[in-house]
Amino acid sequence: MFNVSRSTARLLVIAPFALLAAACETNLGQGPPPAGQLAAINVTPNPATLAPSSSQQFVAVGTDINGAPMALVPTWSIVASGGTINSGSGMFSAGLPLATYPSTVRACNSTGNVCGFATVIIANSPPVGPSLGAAATYGILAGSTVTCAGAPGTINADVGVSPGSTTTGFPPCTITGAVHLADAAAGNAQTALTSAYNALAGLACGTTITADLGGTTLAPGVYCAASSVGVTGTVTLNGQGNSSSLFVIQAGSTLTTGTTANIALINGAQAKNVYWQVGASATLGTGTTFRGNIVALTSITLVDNATMLGRALARNGAVSLGTNNSITLP
Repeated sequence: MFNVSRSTARLLVIAPFALLAAACETNLGQGPPPAGQLAAINVTPNPATLAPSSSQQFVAVGTDINGAPMALVPTWSIVASGGTINSGSGMFSAGLPLATYPSTVRACNSTGNVCGFATVIIANSPPVGPSLGAAATYGILAGSTVTCAGAPGTINADVGVSPGSTTTGFPPCTITGAVHLADAAAGNAQTALTSAYNALAGLACGTTITADLGGTTLAPGVYCAASSVGVTGTVTLNGQGNSSSLFVIQAGSTLTTGTTANIALINGAQAKNVYWQVGASATLGTGTTFRGNIVALTSITLVDNATMLGRALARNGAVSLGTNNSITLP
């Protein structure tokens, strides 16, 4: 039988109580701060998306446990790279590497025991589409003339010609909007068209087109070909969930679509944000379903049964329609 002395027994009884008391003391004061004391710091914007080498002012707001504002003079720092920040003002300067930097911007109170964070995304800014200005209401704008081979054919928008002054085939083809022939309105629209054409031509090329676009899917961006661009079959423009995604296709000379070609839009892509900048002339083949704005230096031709959700805007030459064509503004 195991014998325990009276003094040892006392120690065995007292020890558990001492451990319990120590544990309770350790937890004292570790609950959330009471109302009226700083409990959280919210940093905005979060996330912040910036172009390389650009700047962003961050703001920190302190609150207590009930969400009431608390006075705060934050100290700013960077946790996970992405750039530098002024420790006093919160002005952030983005670095060059393209990446996402989770919770990299940090704002803390003077003791450093309460902090807030923000994520920074460094990404190249997407190109911005041109303003069509006075040309925006036109489904057709031509430099010399507009012709329509025969009904049915409908332009659900304005039609303008400048400096030329003629249209042929209206009626029987129909125009639902206003017609401006060699007047001030048509001249202003051509001036706006020239600005848009130059802006589109001046965008930096992101991807060089080396083959017919039929059967391909394009992400938002600027695509270019030194000479011609062709579409046989379907080319799909994927907006990637962004309804403002911009697509610019620069053709050095001509744009030609095949019979029953189709410009398909998915995942938020919109015809109003698609631009085909053509260095000479564009031809839409029989039965083409076309989406986007053609901005051509010379002429634009729609063969029979071709339809457009967009605009046919020609700076210097004619816009010519076959039969059973329609153009509707996007």
